[in-house]
Amino acid sequence: MTGDIRVPQVEPGTRPELAGIERAILAERGRISLLYQVLLNSPPIAEGWEKLLTAVRSRTRVPSNLRELAILRVAVQNRASFEYEAHLPHALAAGVPQAKIDAISRWRRGDGSTQANGDPDPFDDDERLMLELADAMTRDIDVPDALFDRLRTRFDARGVVEVVTTIAAYNMVSRVLVALNVGHR
Repeated sequence: MTGDIRVPQVEPGTRPELAGIERAILAERGRISLLYQVLLNSPPIAEGWEKLLTAVRSRTRVPSNLRELAILRVAVQNRASFEYEAHLPHALAAGVPQAKIDAISRWRRGDGSTQANGDPDPFDDDERLMLELADAMTRDIDVPDALFDRLRTRFDARGVVEVVTTIAAYNMVSRVLVALNVGHR
């Protein structure tokens, strides 16, 4: 990403009408990141975003390692470097080994034995399922029945909704970041 952010950043603490939203963001995130400074241009969006993404990140039953693998894969597919960089520490904290993180950008759907470059595929069946679902939802939009059937054998109805919503939410995140040209400084 090059160039400036396409909307102004709202400096935290400068607009009294945003105090409640800023407190909620701080309570969940510990800081008001660049992304939230951009979202605060629309108080209803910032507030709804915080509630949705907090639910996705910390109130679902999706195993954190699988969640973070899917988020990183979505970021790769959507060329959202800010999202990717922001979730690297979360993936490591969730126990995703660096070798798997490194393989995310090279991974290609296949039989699970090798990656596109011929290296052994480091992912287990659950991880491949998440990567395949992230690719289908991000690139193809439609999820093939066979893939969805595999998802249902791994997760109950709640889990299916939570996994699908996680991938959908982070597609939203990455597309907002890319469209508004939000990147790390």
